Amino acid sequence: MSEPFVVNVADAPGLSYPGTGTFAPFEDPNDRFPDFGINIHVLEPGQPNAKYHAEKVQEDFLVLGGRCTLILNGEERPLKQWDFFHCPAGTEHVFVGAGDGPCWILMVGARGPREGAHYPVNETAAKYGASAPEATDDSRVAYADWANEAEPARLPWPPV
Repeated sequence: MSEPFVVNVADAPGLSYPGTGTFAPFEDPNDRFPDFGINIHVLEPGQPNAKYHAEKVQEDFLVLGGRCTLILNGEERPLKQWDFFHCPAGTEHVFVGAGDGPCWILMVGARGPREGAHYPVNETAAKYGASAPEATDDSRVAYADWANEAEPARLPWPPV
């Protein structure tokens, strides 16, 4: 069980996978929060945060700054600062950085026995390199063409 802690976002250790932005997960990967995951993800224009997917649990997202494109059930939707997206379980989605600078997104997702995701093939997401090569429930298959080693990083904080 994790201990209580306080961390300033500017000081939070972050991770970066090439081409997918930088994020601060706020938890130790060996001591994950039991009920939900939470992070801030920063995307540069054109960078997807993940492969297009549908989680088996709900997620919620708040754009803290900048602009991004939400691909929601195959349709592009522009988001800007303070836009909130509630994502019920089973909703297909991915974010792609947009505009002329970084986009900061607070991401929160439930955890539990239904954890997992489905990665469908999607033409709109494929325009951004964010579609799985084949429909799968296996993240290793979905992300086979992406780097699997994260590099330590810092979030560019605060949002401007």
